[in-house]
Amino acid sequence: MLRQYHQNAIAALFRVNPVVAILGPRQCGKTTLSKAYIKAFSDLSVHYFDLENPMDLRRLEQPMSQLSDLRGLIVIDEIQRRPDLFPVLRVLVDEHQSRQFLVLGSASRELIQQSSETLAGRISYYELPPFSFEETHDLQKLWVRGGFPRSYLATDDHNSLLWRIDYIRTFLEQDIPALGLRVPSAQLGRFWMMLAHMHGNIFNASELGRSLGVVHTTTKQYLDILTGTFMIRELTPWYENLGKRQVKSPKIYFRDSGILHAQLQMATYTNLLAHPKLGASWEGFALEAIIQYHHAAPQEVYFWATQSGAELDLLILKAGKRLGFEFKFNDAPGITKSMRIAFTDLKLDQLTVLHPGKGVYQLAEGIVAMGVIDYLGDDTAQAII
Repeated sequence: MLRQYHQNAIAALFRVNPVVAILGPRQCGKTTLSKAYIKAFSDLSVHYFDLENPMDLRRLEQPMSQLSDLRGLIVIDEIQRRPDLFPVLRVLVDEHQSRQFLVLGSASRELIQQSSETLAGRISYYELPPFSFEETHDLQKLWVRGGFPRSYLATDDHNSLLWRIDYIRTFLEQDIPALGLRVPSAQLGRFWMMLAHMHGNIFNASELGRSLGVVHTTTKQYLDILTGTFMIRELTPWYENLGKRQVKSPKIYFRDSGILHAQLQMATYTNLLAHPKLGASWEGFALEAIIQYHHAAPQEVYFWATQSGAELDLLILKAGKRLGFEFKFNDAPGITKSMRIAFTDLKLDQLTVLHPGKGVYQLAEGIVAMGVIDYLGDDTAQAII
């Protein structure tokens, strides 16, 4: 898949800054995208360093001597393995305007702190997600397997699940230590499994801490790690001055439905339909699809809930609009009191109730029910139900 939108976005960022960082979970397609970008856009000489390759890692033990004579586009893959390179990049880009750096990382800029501290005003960040519906056009397969390329493109559901199980094990045993994080892999694995059963719910650090036998600050640290490595979305609550008691703790979602299903041992669509987490799985999958469709940044997405029970699954604040979304695994959802309250109290421009079928119908003024396929604009795709 060419992932043309992402290539164009990277080209636009290079017109702003000499360093562009593509960040995203391991094996989401960053390396493939960088090579496609180079082929399509770059007329510069290209120098490629992969820090998972021991030879390249050794070459950059003396980075100034290795990089100072290079011109053109310099690509450094898996930059999180050598965050000490960022101060060197600052010197090199300031020294010669003919250099550009494309760095690829499997951790957020918060976990790679040196990038934001030393390259301020010189670096642009771009978060690459796994495959989206717009790229695959197969809603059911994408929901079951998730968007990681090797999982989505596996020969069958069984092999896809085996790949994801291995991915989880490698992530815990190799990727986390490679980031310099001293967290017991078994403990983090147990925490991650517990989050699978809390998917779509309010994060309760104290409750999880008691289950794990650790203090609540430790569970928050574990959540920060999984958030910073793009495994979990921590959805922030939105506050409105309403004179109502509103929920102040975040909700948590697995960002990839396939990883969630691997944690819950759901290999096929049939398994998924029979599972008690069916509705929560659909909510998280559709929520992520809508966020990707709107290319919404973390500071543009929220949920809203009051202590009395009114809630909104997703609020997107973008381009001066307030867009609300509810996600229902139902082929003909109706309107609820909660939806009316959310529409009025939050002064929404539109409230869309998304379901896995096809068809669009009005529920009330400003409130419409719509299939996800209809919202994403793919008339050729098949509905799930």
